[in-house]
Amino acid sequence: MPIVIVCIGILFLFLLIAHFKLNAFIAFILVSLFVGVAEGMDILKVVASIQTGLGKTLGGLILILGLGAMLGKLVADSGAAQRITAQLIDKFGKKNIQWAVVLTGFIVGIPMFYTVGFVILVPLVFTVAAATGLPLIYVGLPMLASLSVTHGYLPPHPAPTGIAVMFQADIGKTLLYGIIVAIPAIIVAGPLFSRTIKNIKATPLKEFLNPKVLTDKEMPSTFISIFTALLPVILIGLAAIIDSILPDGNPIKKVTSVIGNPVLAMLISVLVAIYTLGLARGRKMTEVMDSVAKSVAGITMVLLIIAGAGALKEVLIDSGVSTYIGDLLKGSTLSPLVLAWGIATVIRVCVGSATVAGLTAAGIALPLLGDSGVSPELMVLAIGSGSLMLSHVNDGGFWLYKEYFNLSVKDTLKTWTVMETTVGIMGLLGVLTLDFFI
Repeated sequence: MPIVIVCIGILFLFLLIAHFKLNAFIAFILVSLFVGVAEGMDILKVVASIQTGLGKTLGGLILILGLGAMLGKLVADSGAAQRITAQLIDKFGKKNIQWAVVLTGFIVGIPMFYTVGFVILVPLVFTVAAATGLPLIYVGLPMLASLSVTHGYLPPHPAPTGIAVMFQADIGKTLLYGIIVAIPAIIVAGPLFSRTIKNIKATPLKEFLNPKVLTDKEMPSTFISIFTALLPVILIGLAAIIDSILPDGNPIKKVTSVIGNPVLAMLISVLVAIYTLGLARGRKMTEVMDSVAKSVAGITMVLLIIAGAGALKEVLIDSGVSTYIGDLLKGSTLSPLVLAWGIATVIRVCVGSATVAGLTAAGIALPLLGDSGVSPELMVLAIGSGSLMLSHVNDGGFWLYKEYFNLSVKDTLKTWTVMETTVGIMGLLGVLTLDFFI
């Protein structure tokens, strides 16, 4: 019965948004109330769960998304994105631009949280698409595939790291195996898949695209452009490297752990960008701050919609749906790798959050490892792959992509959802292949 209620709730969500054109945030709140009450929760407890979900989601995202939007706007307005774009096109050529964004997304994605990487790189993707005249989805989806794979498969991201600890998996081996599995997954779900959907029209949020073509003198240098745009990556990546090679208590490690915190890294980067891409270029502080204000205004509804998805996720967790699903699947005789992947997939479909799906599935699948002889590192990757499957309207990433690329729900399902599902299936195939050799 709980699964039936969840399915009805998700169908209700689809109808409210796609058919009745109700604002997505309002739809999320209505469906959260319906699912919670239908699952037997007191309505006041449902409201409390909604508030908790909103708070948890915004608490973790508002600083990162807000600061990331500011940095993206400064990079776009200053011409830094145009400069980087020109260099990418020059080095890779228009025909190979997909591989340029794939490589960029993968490098940025390893040390950086998905949302941070998204808000930093999306303005660059918008500029690349505009400069080359290529379809936005054709350019953007390969980069998002890279970011998604690193988020689901690889430490130091929260879910893979947490799952590795639970399974006592070696972090280094998990990272190595993860990269091996990630490469074909990214290629198939990114460049190859995006070539089949060129006819889908996407238009970027105007706040993050500078339509004015600047002259060479008007743009910052290549070094300043790349350094400023990727400063969050540098700070977070440096912290990750130092953390792995220096012992606890080392003063250098303490310093890098502070500046490598995603929120602080974004704040430092915005402050640097205000100078390097603003004041140092002769722009007045009032002009720079006007750009910053416009960037935040452009993501207000995006924040609310993602928060709404977080509210529904919290109601589903508090009502015990994820536990119920796990108990149903525990008795299966399937391979632990396939079963763990399946558990993560079902929870992902019902709950939405890849991180929640991964960590919840790990707790359920832990007893399955037992004496099976299956590599714990591969179990981490199997669960990570399943946690990315079938992203739809209850996933904040779905709405982040939809709103930034100005797509309909239907086209988001045809692009984003298929891409995420391809990543999940390719991940399982890669894990099962590695299982023959490990």
